[in-house]
Amino acid sequence: MRTISNNLGRQLLSIFIINFCIIVIFIGNVVPNIIKNRFESSIYENLKSQLEDLNSNIEAHVNIGDTAYIYIEDDIFYMSPNIYDMLGEKDSLKIIEYMDDTYGEFKYKNHLYYYYKIVDKNNTKISLIEGSFVLKTEEAILTLSLLILLLVYIGITLIISLWSRSVVKKIEKIKSKVDNIDNPNYKFEEICGVDELSLLDSAIDDMRVSLLKQEELRSQLYQNISHDFKTPLTVIKSYIEAVEDGVENSEKAMQVILEQTNKLEAKVHSLLYLNKLDYLKDEDFNFRQKIDINRIVDLSIDKFKYHNSDVKIEKSTDKNVSFYGTDDIWETIIDNILSNFYRYAESKIKINIKNNKIILYNDGPSIKEDFLEAMFIPFRKGIKGEFGLGLSIVKKSLVMIGYDIEVKNHNKKGVSFIITKKGS
Repeated sequence: MRTISNNLGRQLLSIFIINFCIIVIFIGNVVPNIIKNRFESSIYENLKSQLEDLNSNIEAHVNIGDTAYIYIEDDIFYMSPNIYDMLGEKDSLKIIEYMDDTYGEFKYKNHLYYYYKIVDKNNTKISLIEGSFVLKTEEAILTLSLLILLLVYIGITLIISLWSRSVVKKIEKIKSKVDNIDNPNYKFEEICGVDELSLLDSAIDDMRVSLLKQEELRSQLYQNISHDFKTPLTVIKSYIEAVEDGVENSEKAMQVILEQTNKLEAKVHSLLYLNKLDYLKDEDFNFRQKIDINRIVDLSIDKFKYHNSDVKIEKSTDKNVSFYGTDDIWETIIDNILSNFYRYAESKIKINIKNNKIILYNDGPSIKEDFLEAMFIPFRKGIKGEFGLGLSIVKKSLVMIGYDIEVKNHNKKGVSFIITKKGS
């Protein structure tokens, strides 16, 4: 459990450090340039606007400590008095050589200056301002931005830390559930919430219930198989002992032994067929072959027509029906259903093949509601206490080739098996 917490904690901490460094680099490089560009644009606009009415009476425009002016007319220089304080010397004509563009900036004796120049035919107007305040403003904004960023990150880190602890606790509970998924004595507690971890927790709970059911079914399967195989073996053994003791004649004993052997052989073949279905599914076998369902049904009817002379079969069908799979699989499906029907039908079996749907009906007893869902489980005890694999083979075969089967009790009498294409 500690490993999960430590790993997630380190990952979250690493993510925050990386993001913080990226943002600091961004603020340290991009933001100052943005601020500087905005300030400089504003400064140049302001310097330009102050030159509109500038003339030789330059003292009327002076704003001490702010903007200085130079007015040149007929090679006569007029300078505002504050330019000497700004530049730190009286010989201020040296700066003219730095102002060769319409506007710009220059450094003079480690000081930054911004200027704007308008040149007419007879005169030149220049406005000038010291730019140290821009650097100070950049520094102040950058410091403030980093401070705000630090405070925001501290707040976010606290929130994420609390959230991550909650997530880690959920993950630890989920891990504990997975570790004890096959432990029937473990107390499973549901994780509250509607997030993805809660959905995962619900899925694990569903999987646990499914595994427990499968384990229960597997236990019942082994028990029922043992019982179903033990009975004919016991009969065979008892008849062999009876012949050895002279209690039973060998001819009758051989007849019974052959009958029981045939039953065992049929059950073994059914088990092998179930295993074959798993193999075909894993091999991604092609089940999109179109088959002649009417021919297959007719073949199955011929097999069973002498099985019980009291039961009659009625068949109705459309000519244009489409079913897919393989002949062997469909023959096994129909054979197993008819075998089951002949066991329980009283006098009638109906087969209706229409609209790409197969409805098989027998007029036997209805199936109990609590058995309808379990009747396709292998070796599940069914009607009259019998075990078998036939219906489970039917279900598994249909699912594998993309079909569904539904069992329906009729109000008065009889049961229908309805086979349809999935999604139809």
